[in-house]
Amino acid sequence: MRTTSITAVLTGALVLSASAIAAPAAYAADTGVVIKKLSVNGGKPIVLGTSRTESFTISVTASDNSGISSRLAFLQLDREVGDDYWSFHGRPTCSKDSATTSTCTLVYKLDPSIDLPRNTVAGPWDVTVQLEAKDGDLYNNGGKLKHPVLRRGKLTANASPEPVHKGKPLKVTGKLTRANWDRRTYAGYADKPVKLQFRKAGTSTYKTVKTVHTNSHGDLSTKVTASADGYWRWSFAGTTTTSATSAAGDYVDVR
Repeated sequence: MRTTSITAVLTGALVLSASAIAAPAAYAADTGVVIKKLSVNGGKPIVLGTSRTESFTISVTASDNSGISSRLAFLQLDREVGDDYWSFHGRPTCSKDSATTSTCTLVYKLDPSIDLPRNTVAGPWDVTVQLEAKDGDLYNNGGKLKHPVLRRGKLTANASPEPVHKGKPLKVTGKLTRANWDRRTYAGYADKPVKLQFRKAGTSTYKTVKTVHTNSHGDLSTKVTASADGYWRWSFAGTTTTSATSAAGDYVDVR
């Protein structure tokens, strides 16, 4: 069964992020429309969970010697994997920067109870930009740009016993889960490398102690030797489908 998204909900224009995706010059040469800046979610991956209202922004600045019209402006993120298809799309709000240049912005807000994609489509999504110049020239990049839409990852950490004597064993446990969009819940992420990190009290930087793989339920467990007061946490680098995440540090008093 082919699944699709609902229509975008629009709000007012936002300022372009400094982190932008460079648009291929080849498309601009076809019509005279030049894409000066394209920003999707400020250059960061779009990360979706299961129980919060999420939002992201797509913003494009373009120019043409005749100016940019908002009549046929359209922005879209979409991905198709097998029979599963999903898109976030809508008509942007365009504001005139000069006689030749405009910035068009789409703010997409979704309700997770009805507007989450399928798990299968997590990963790189196509970014489609369609604009019309006032002289009638139509620009469409054909969805050739990519932007990641990821399942949200979560981590917990617990170090025990607390307090612990210096030189004694310390057990650090935790769990790596990720959003299951199909079931709108979080489930363990199996067989993934996760870094155990330690930040000594009075310092600001975590240092990696070792790497441990999650078990079939996403659980983590290892033992270390207690040496100093500080914070223990797990840190996951992420995958092509799941966001990076780090647990809050668990403080251990070493006596």
